[in-house]
Amino acid sequence: MGVHVKAAPGEIAETVLMPGDPLRAKWAAESFLDAPRPVNGVRGMLGFTGRWRGNEVTIHGSGMGMPSLSIYAHELVNDHGAKRLIRIGSAGGMAAHVGIRDIVIALTASYVSMPSKPLFREMTFAPAASWPLLERAVAAARTRGARFHVGGIYSADLFYDERDDLARTLTRHGCLAVEMETAELYTVAARHGVEALSVLTISDHLATGEALPPEARERSFGEMVEIALEAAFG
Repeated sequence: MGVHVKAAPGEIAETVLMPGDPLRAKWAAESFLDAPRPVNGVRGMLGFTGRWRGNEVTIHGSGMGMPSLSIYAHELVNDHGAKRLIRIGSAGGMAAHVGIRDIVIALTASYVSMPSKPLFREMTFAPAASWPLLERAVAAARTRGARFHVGGIYSADLFYDERDDLARTLTRHGCLAVEMETAELYTVAARHGVEALSVLTISDHLATGEALPPEARERSFGEMVEIALEAAFG
């Protein structure tokens, strides 16, 4: 049993969806899983396990930012046997062709720093998605007729980032969106030999200032959850 994920043995499924917000984990579990049951609540970080089309799934919050996600991802894999971690969350659009409500499937994640960075010393590690999950997510998005994009994103340390020059440089190099967790997720998964993917919904845009109102977010995020589930199970 982990320090922060105190689920009983066998209560965490091999497939875990990880929204940042624990209340979004509750919403997703109640909206998409059959017979969801709470399996964790330490420090208010909620986790639920249920079934989707007969497959056992856990939906567990990760908290905001890479340090928090790193803790939960590590414990879910090493203490509870999770084998695939799929982040479901919001992101800010960066590329001009990425619109509000669009889905971004993260192929790679750039970063300035992350909790795992000191492990690599002089090296710069390139965090990338697991191909089987990414391939199935793309197929699911196409089947659903979703407006989606696949490519590199930026995992930031700061929510209130004042580096406008960095955003411009990343956009110039094809970065689709910014969020705060994926680079560490992909790195932890690679370190422990499990699968990982981030499926994101664009909730606002850095260039235009456009943003989804709070009441529209849950309706827009449903498509992302379904794509993630279909990616996990084909």
